[in-house]
Amino acid sequence: MTIVPFGAAPERQRTAAAWEVLFIFLRLGVTCFGGPIAHIGYFRNEFVVRRRWLDERAYADLVGLCQFLPGPASSQVGFSIGLMRAGYLGGLAAWTGFTLPSALVLVLFAYSAGALGGPIGLGLLHGLKLVAVAIVAQAVWGMARTLCPDRVRASIAVLAALIILFVTSPFAQIGAIALGGVVGLWLCRTISPSDSGHVAMPVSRRVGMAAFLAFGALLFAPPVLGQHGAPGGLSLFNAFYQSGALVFGGGHVVLPLLHEAFVTPGLVSDDAFLAGYGAAQAVPGPLFTFAAYLGVIVKLPPHGVAGAFLALLGIFLPGILILIGVLPFWDSLRSRPAAQAIMRGVNAAVVGLLGAALYTPVWTSAVKSSGDFGLVLVGFVLLTVWRAPPLVVVAISAVGGIVLGQAA
Repeated sequence: MTIVPFGAAPERQRTAAAWEVLFIFLRLGVTCFGGPIAHIGYFRNEFVVRRRWLDERAYADLVGLCQFLPGPASSQVGFSIGLMRAGYLGGLAAWTGFTLPSALVLVLFAYSAGALGGPIGLGLLHGLKLVAVAIVAQAVWGMARTLCPDRVRASIAVLAALIILFVTSPFAQIGAIALGGVVGLWLCRTISPSDSGHVAMPVSRRVGMAAFLAFGALLFAPPVLGQHGAPGGLSLFNAFYQSGALVFGGGHVVLPLLHEAFVTPGLVSDDAFLAGYGAAQAVPGPLFTFAAYLGVIVKLPPHGVAGAFLALLGIFLPGILILIGVLPFWDSLRSRPAAQAIMRGVNAAVVGLLGAALYTPVWTSAVKSSGDFGLVLVGFVLLTVWRAPPLVVVAISAVGGIVLGQAA
């Protein structure tokens, strides 16, 4: 499959494509519950299965690449899809649409002490967690059939899953993917090459190198400037940028870094930090939007909405810059036989990561009773057999969660 970027298309066509991307990702930003692993499942259903903007292998390669890089993997995948569809404006539209809904909710939460409570509210949130189980299960089922069709790759997937399940280090995810690549290079060379799908990226190598330089400059310059009386806004941006640049392995890994950056020096109270974290678990979209909540309440200026904006910019920008830096070299690299063997192993490892995440934290945090399992089963069948839109399944699971909560 070839995806032609809109860089050479008329301006009106590029703008229309960017608006299309924005509206699609706005809907995903409202409905994507369950964390980064679930988001990957939602994206696969929307762009691989439903819209066919890219094929299964190209999508898996993209997921594997983003898993290797620092930053929020699901947001990087979404940005890349928008970039492929409508250029840089499309990438910005994808990031804005996916990030804005949860960021707005968390900013409102920061300004108010209220949150969903009572049996109806708790049941609603529980139903939304259950639909994430169905979404991840659908992703594991579909990707395993395509990406683990033989004993070697199925074994790599199982090995990756075991690493994630039994190794508690935050670097376990990176290690599992790296091991999958090594085993793939060793054992997957004899597999006959297949068309993995050319994905045209509208990013030149010059722009990629500039992104690398910007990533490094923003990583090292603000701390130096902060020692010479830089404004508080720069200090706030730097604290979030440093955290976003050092995150490997998903959104949850950023929490200890943010805790160290804001709670330890007394810029945010521990109770307020934990309350915001709980709210971030209950809203759709990327977990990194927790930064918007912290940007409102942190004791560093500018506070409020301006603080939320700086926080979001700081936490997301390093992952986007490093992604843009890598993309110009990615497609030519993945077309080589050795790189294809590595990516076969990486793709199988990604399936293993999804399988492990399906159990914990997705399953273990959501499925508590036979009624919960029944609701997950209904959602899974609706997605895989009836091909129901995810929004419909979200609505059914939300209502089902309320009913189960009332019956408990």
